[in-house]
Amino acid sequence: MKDFDFNNDRLFDKIAKIKSGTISLGLLRLLSFFALGGFLILFLSDSAWWLIPSFIAGSLFIMLIKRFNHLKDQEKIYHSIIKIDENEFLRKNRDLITLDAGEEYLDKLHPFSNDLDLFGAHSLFQLINHTSSESAKSKLASKLKSNFQFENAGARRAAVDELASKGEFLRAFEAVGLSFFDKNIPQNQWEKWLEKEEKGQTWMLGAGIVGMLGGASVFFLAYAGLIPFGYLGLWVLIGIGLLSFVFQPLKEAGEKVPSKQTLKAFRNWLVLLEKEDFNSNELLESIQKLKDQDLKASEKLKGLDRLGYWIENRVNILYIPVNLILWTDLILYYRLTRWKKKFGNSVSHIPDVLSDWEAWTSLGAFQKEVGMKGKVELSEELCLEVKNLNHPLLKPEKAVSNSFSIDKDSKLTLLTGANMSGKTTFLRTLGTNLVLINLGLRPFGDSVKFGQFQLFTSMRNSDNLGESVSSFYAELSRIKSLIDRLDNGERILFLLDEILKGTNTEDRVSGSEALIRQLSDSPSLGIISTHDIELSQLEEKIPYVRNYSFHSEIHEKTIDFDYKIKSGPCPNFNAHKLMELMGIRFQTT
Repeated sequence: MKDFDFNNDRLFDKIAKIKSGTISLGLLRLLSFFALGGFLILFLSDSAWWLIPSFIAGSLFIMLIKRFNHLKDQEKIYHSIIKIDENEFLRKNRDLITLDAGEEYLDKLHPFSNDLDLFGAHSLFQLINHTSSESAKSKLASKLKSNFQFENAGARRAAVDELASKGEFLRAFEAVGLSFFDKNIPQNQWEKWLEKEEKGQTWMLGAGIVGMLGGASVFFLAYAGLIPFGYLGLWVLIGIGLLSFVFQPLKEAGEKVPSKQTLKAFRNWLVLLEKEDFNSNELLESIQKLKDQDLKASEKLKGLDRLGYWIENRVNILYIPVNLILWTDLILYYRLTRWKKKFGNSVSHIPDVLSDWEAWTSLGAFQKEVGMKGKVELSEELCLEVKNLNHPLLKPEKAVSNSFSIDKDSKLTLLTGANMSGKTTFLRTLGTNLVLINLGLRPFGDSVKFGQFQLFTSMRNSDNLGESVSSFYAELSRIKSLIDRLDNGERILFLLDEILKGTNTEDRVSGSEALIRQLSDSPSLGIISTHDIELSQLEEKIPYVRNYSFHSEIHEKTIDFDYKIKSGPCPNFNAHKLMELMGIRFQTT
């Protein structure tokens, strides 16, 4: 297998050069094909000596096809690299509308994913996802939604940091997937096919050899006029009977074995991994799954790649007469069963491991393209302390960073503030950065220190007409699931936005206070945002409650925000002024 060029310099010049080369090769290939046809006609009509130039022309034709295909594959690589560079530009500018949103992974019942924009339009998934296969995409989505395991995040972070320093490897790995991976054949079919035992029999090899030698002999004898052509017809009929034994197994193999393009992706991915040196434990463990004392994984797939080419082309109009005369399917099936018996068990896991690497390289590419260098510290205490943290989905030049801390002695923060001042964005900033840390990525800020806990959010609670559920009832159900988890003793950081907003002020204030008091003995940290300034008085009544707020500055025709969190309750609100600016005229009496 020839190596590809993955350098991203002067790509359009390289593509133009390839196009020129493929035009020349195409003409030569056409000429050699006509020459082959002409020599074969002369062989059939004139003399057997014309078989020699036919063989030369055929060999040249095959060589030109291989060269042509390699150039076309290289062209695909260059176009993929252009796409990768374009997507990197879009991600850096947070222009994500054209990128895969992963909407199939939206889950309103998940403890935090729906509230933190992990999936959907303008989501974290769009920033992170660089996968090509559906299995890798699903694995990446599962990682985003997984429970927090901060004790393992350090090892993942070392792996991601190492990958982020290997820009050329990341580009090559993603380019191979974009260029070659074929999503038409599910990978689980391949694994099931490998697990199925084939009933290959030794007689097939013998019959195949007889078919090759006998078919060639009968054909040449008939051609030379030494025997009637009727014997060739009889030979074909015998062959049809024998070939029927392998027709169905080969048909199934053609359906279950990955396409030649996907096998090309697998082999090139394996070659890239075999050439690269890794140091982090997580990556070394994954590489170890692909290693074999006898033969490289890429070499194991090489044999299947060649067999797969013939299996795919068994219905080719040129292959059919050759198969009927030489009984080549018998040799093909025998070789396939030998390969499967020898390597089937050792390669069945390769697609799964490679999909792991797609997820790994997605994280590494994210860290390289748009990631930050924030420090992470895991504490034995129940706490959260962030310094100059901002939201990864905001443009860096527009994002406003904030510092904040909460611990077991001041475990409940009441967050008040004017409309549009940044309360919800702040809550999502905290939650999203914790998701990044759990993935093995670094936070978007200077540092994050935290204890062991799980994350729970309640921000987007919508009604459901199909289930006759109001948004208020949906929020109550959400809060109940939080209470149940806390009653079970789980350590949780919860982020509740505009609590109990679906009811009147009196009930909202009394309900919020009751919930806050109920949290007194729970192993939790929490932030509750609210417009009810009355709740800020709880700081004087309940020792673990602290007030923080976001402010706005109201002018005659504008309202300014600094989006910076401040200690203490919000001194003023802006809803009245916002309504005026939107055209609502208040009458004074």
